[in-house]
Amino acid sequence: MMDATPFLFRIDMLNTSRAPMVTAARQRAARFTPQQNAITSVLRPVVATAPPTAARGLQRTRRGAAGAVQRTAASRSAMSFKDLTGGQHDFGPYADRVTTFGAVSPLSVNYFINRKCNYKCAFCFHTQKNTSMLSLEDSLRGLSLLRAAGCDKINYAGGEPFLNPHVLGELCRGAHELGMAVTIISNGSVIQGRWMEKYGRFVDMLGVSCDSFVPATNALIGRGGDANNRHIERLLRVRQMCADHDIQFKLNTVVNKLNWDEDMNDPVAAVDPLRWKVFQVLVLEGENAGGSDLRDARPLRVTDAQFRAFCDRHRDRHTAIMKPESNEDMQNSYLLLDESMCFLNCAGGGKVPSESIIKVGVERALQQAGFDQTTFEKRGGLFDWHRPRGGIFATSAAQHAVA
Repeated sequence: MMDATPFLFRIDMLNTSRAPMVTAARQRAARFTPQQNAITSVLRPVVATAPPTAARGLQRTRRGAAGAVQRTAASRSAMSFKDLTGGQHDFGPYADRVTTFGAVSPLSVNYFINRKCNYKCAFCFHTQKNTSMLSLEDSLRGLSLLRAAGCDKINYAGGEPFLNPHVLGELCRGAHELGMAVTIISNGSVIQGRWMEKYGRFVDMLGVSCDSFVPATNALIGRGGDANNRHIERLLRVRQMCADHDIQFKLNTVVNKLNWDEDMNDPVAAVDPLRWKVFQVLVLEGENAGGSDLRDARPLRVTDAQFRAFCDRHRDRHTAIMKPESNEDMQNSYLLLDESMCFLNCAGGGKVPSESIIKVGVERALQQAGFDQTTFEKRGGLFDWHRPRGGIFATSAAQHAVA
C-alpha cells in the first residue's frame, strides 16, 4: 500500500495557520440542516488548538450553525416544480427548484467551456480534440436558456477552464447574476490571486483534481510534470485561496491502476474538503479508448473490487464527505455540455453530441442527452450547492457589492 505521509510535513509547512481549516468548518457548519447540526459539537480536534484569530472564527461558526443561512424565498421562487414524472422522482427540499422535461430535469449541468489543457492526464475522458470555444455572448445566452429551463447549478470544466480566465470569470458572473450556483473543476495549476479577487465572489464551490499525494504517481498519471512536480503545492495554494474568499472546496480523485492501493486518509484530512468525489476511471470511445483516440486509459482500469477497496480504506474517516462513483454510477448520470453547448450522450460508451441548445433550445436538446435522472439522484447529485451569502458572510458580501 502506498503511503503519502511524507507529504503531511509539506502540508503543515505550506499551511502553517490552521485558519483555513476553521474556515472550512465554518462553511460546513453554516450549510448544515438542523438534523446535521449535531456534528458541529464535534468539530475536528484541530479547531480546538487553533490560534486566537481562528478561535474567533470558530465562535462565529457555532453561531452560524445555530442559524444556518438559507436561500431566500425570492430566489427560490424563480424556479417552479412541474411534476411531469407522476411522482417518480422525489426531490425533497429541492422540489421548488426543479423544472422537468418528461423524466429529465436540467437542475445541475456541467459545461466544458473548451478542451484546451496544460496537463496530460493519461485517463482524461474529455481530450483536446479541438480548441473551439463559443463567444462569450453565445455562452451567456446559453446560460440564460438553461436558467429558464430550470438549471440551478452550473459547473465549469474543461480542459482547464482557467486557461481562459476572463471568459471563465464573466461566465461565473453571468450565472451568479441569473441566480445559479457556480462551481468549477480545475487542475489548480494556473489559478491566480487577482482572478479570485475579481471573480471569487461569484463562485460557490471550487474543486481541484488530485489523484495522489505521491509525486511519482502524479508524474505517471500526467498531472503536474515530472516526478518533482508541484501539483500538491498548487492544490494547497488553491485551498488557501478558497478559504480566504469563503469559497467551498472539494477534491476530485480518479481511482486507477496507479493509485488504487494508496492511503490518502491523512492528506485528505489535512486538506479538509467539503466534498470528496471519488471516481472509478472511465473509458469512453472517441476520447481515451486507444487506437485513434488521444488517450488510452485501458491500462489504467481497475476492477470493481479494487475500486471498492480504495473506497473502503477511506470510508471510516471520510464517510461524511466522500462520494464514490463507479462506472455504472457515472456514465449516464451527468448532464454534460460540450464546447458548442451540445449535450453529450454517453449511453453507448462514447460521447454523442445533441443539437446545440443555442440552436434548438434546452427542451429539444435534453431529449437527446441520454441522461439518467434516477441514477443522478441515487449517486447524491442533489445537495445544497449554494454557499451561504448572509449571516457571518454579510460584511464580505456588502464589501463586494460596492467594490
